[in-house]
Amino acid sequence: MRLIGITGGVGAGKSSILEYIRVHYRCRIYLADEVAHEVKKPGQPCYQALVALLGQEILEENGEIHKGRMAEKIFQDASLLEQVNAIVHPAVQAYLLERIREAREDGGVELFFIEAALLIECGYRSIVDEMWYIYTREEVRRRRLEESRGYSEEKIDRIMSSQLTEKEFRSGSDFVIDNSGAPEESFRQIRAKLEGYTWQP
Repeated sequence: MRLIGITGGVGAGKSSILEYIRVHYRCRIYLADEVAHEVKKPGQPCYQALVALLGQEILEENGEIHKGRMAEKIFQDASLLEQVNAIVHPAVQAYLLERIREAREDGGVELFFIEAALLIECGYRSIVDEMWYIYTREEVRRRRLEESRGYSEEKIDRIMSSQLTEKEFRSGSDFVIDNSGAPEESFRQIRAKLEGYTWQP
């Protein structure tokens, strides 16, 4: 089983790349954001620690953590972000390591993908067999974020400035997919890469 990390800046189109892989290859795919949501649920590893840190006001009536209230609380006090990350990131990594163990035992999984913008910063380079960087020209990313998510220029600037630079993404990765053009061109790059292994679509 080949373990591959997928990373890239906001608006790079990581989801479309992974959807193509999901359809055409024998694989398992985990998105770190979805795993982070899972480990914050009641009874899961992060729940009690986050409520203790941020207070009962972040909870919905059903007891689950409200994503918007939690984000607002962190926005009001930037020092909380580091503390939240110290709770969530290790739990996400532990969850993924367990899924990797299960997939290896299963024996039928050829490719195991983990996707997150922060894979390099969070130390996944030492976990995955290789890191893929989804590169997209900045003007294309900005247009996608404005059209598909309705983000303002100010919000896009803020998010982009908080992420790794293109140089940093490239230096931390083994393979780069240029996702700036037509989808089929990106898919061709994926096929060419994976045909270098024993797996075929």
